[in-house]
Amino acid sequence: MELFHPTELRLTKYLFYTGKGGVGKTSIACATAVSLADVGKRVLLISTDPASNLQDVFEMELTNKGTPIPDVPNLVVANLDPIQAAAEYRESVIAPYRGKLPESILANMEEQLSGSCTVEIAAFNEFSSFITDGRVQQEYDHIIFDTAPTGHTLRMLQLPSAWSNFISESTHGASCLGQLSGLENKKEIYKQAVQTLADKKLTTLVLVTRPETAPFKEADRASGELSALGINNQMLVVNGVLTQHDDMLSYNLYEKQQTALATMPEGLKGLSLCMVPLRAYNVTGLENVRALLHADHVTFQTETLNTAHIPTLNYVIDELSASGKRVIFTMGKGGVGKTTIAAAVALGLVKRGKKVHLTTTDPAAHLKFVLDENSGVTMSHIDEAEELKKYQLEVLAKARTSGMSDEDIAYVEEDLRSPCTQEIAVFRAFAEVVEKANDQVVVIDTAPTGHTLLLLESTQSYNHEIQRTKGEIPESVKRLLPRLKSDETEVLIITLPEATPVYEALRLEDDLNRAGISSKWWIVNQSLCKTGTTNSILASKAANEVEWLNRIDKHSNGKFALIAWSTGKIKGDHLLAL
Repeated sequence: MELFHPTELRLTKYLFYTGKGGVGKTSIACATAVSLADVGKRVLLISTDPASNLQDVFEMELTNKGTPIPDVPNLVVANLDPIQAAAEYRESVIAPYRGKLPESILANMEEQLSGSCTVEIAAFNEFSSFITDGRVQQEYDHIIFDTAPTGHTLRMLQLPSAWSNFISESTHGASCLGQLSGLENKKEIYKQAVQTLADKKLTTLVLVTRPETAPFKEADRASGELSALGINNQMLVVNGVLTQHDDMLSYNLYEKQQTALATMPEGLKGLSLCMVPLRAYNVTGLENVRALLHADHVTFQTETLNTAHIPTLNYVIDELSASGKRVIFTMGKGGVGKTTIAAAVALGLVKRGKKVHLTTTDPAAHLKFVLDENSGVTMSHIDEAEELKKYQLEVLAKARTSGMSDEDIAYVEEDLRSPCTQEIAVFRAFAEVVEKANDQVVVIDTAPTGHTLLLLESTQSYNHEIQRTKGEIPESVKRLLPRLKSDETEVLIITLPEATPVYEALRLEDDLNRAGISSKWWIVNQSLCKTGTTNSILASKAANEVEWLNRIDKHSNGKFALIAWSTGKIKGDHLLAL
């Protein structure tokens, strides 16, 4: 596999970087921008990532207007804030209705416009002006976007009905995008921006991933979705590849990565493929940005842990057992280890005399490799695709009998592909499992976000206000929503000791707080900090974790547990050693 050297490639004017949170999109985008600027290209780098750390990378204040980087003469960086843009967009849509509609309806509208898709629309609104600005096109050789739009958002923007006053006629309660009528005057700009994205002479989509199974699957899904929209000029950059090993931990990591590379999805194997080696340092400061694509240098952070004693997962399980919790969620972004930790919690509670049911969206066959059949934990598997399809069919059947136009049916179909809709469909299945298990502790892997829970609640209130046909909320969900806010429920927030997973976990916690659901414990998974590795790169990365462990310690008031990096799948009673 070749190293990723942007200056040696024939690159298009527009470069869009996309990938799972935490794979290194921002680092690779910044390194690309600096490399091209250093050889004389005029470069504009634009970030629309809500978790952007561009200001840390370049060690200076940045704005949404574009800031020249003093030590890189040909580079200008714009740091757009999609969260702020989404808030302004949300208010512009709702403001005309204040004082005219009941508060419960306004609350429903506001929550529909609070999801990740709305943030992405707001981000697209921000950077579409850069794509279509003739002056910008003339001024720069390359325009690089950190974080590309998803296929779902691009399809939604292309639907004529998306520009109507659709929110007042929604046929189901799961819309996470709401109306786009507040941006009607941008319709032509969006059309031009989407056309530019699909023009292979102008645009390259750079899929960034890590040599791990979950990020590869996400990259493959994004690639397929965007290809279906005609965005075919794609390349794959595998970031964080360990190229040498000299102790047992580094050998195990090397083998794990090589297995993931050998078994990557077929859809990715046909793409142009490059790699960036695993680096020992955090990519902050120009020296490290310049080094990322060219050389490694081992640096050890001198920050020390603020706490001498960090609880283990077993300590957390002891507390869960003693407190009599009935519903336990493991929550976090994909790839942080929710399923393994949920299995460990379930087994730990069984060992403490509890009757436990574990339900997950991971295939049941996978759980059999984690838990022994005689573990005492009863298990069920919820098929996300099956639950989503069932929900989609239910909603579309009601929509088609309501006399809606074909255009609006198309809007409903696309809205039903949104992340929030999938969460609601899966959550209905979770609710049924919990309903059947009142005499057990129920451990639930892959939980809904606070935004989704608020959507369910606001939709429920909205139903009391007006009668209309829509995807209805089952009684089991209605009963579960109050239960989640009670002392019976515990949410464990799972993260990794790195910047992006921590920022994403903080946003998840904010969502839960908005929904009135408190979380006490953070579980930091896959930490190198206490492995004792002698490999210089891994030891340096272990030292760099300390900053994030101290931040989590302060934020959680010491309520966090640490799980060391493991060599592979942990099974059976070995889960109790996490």
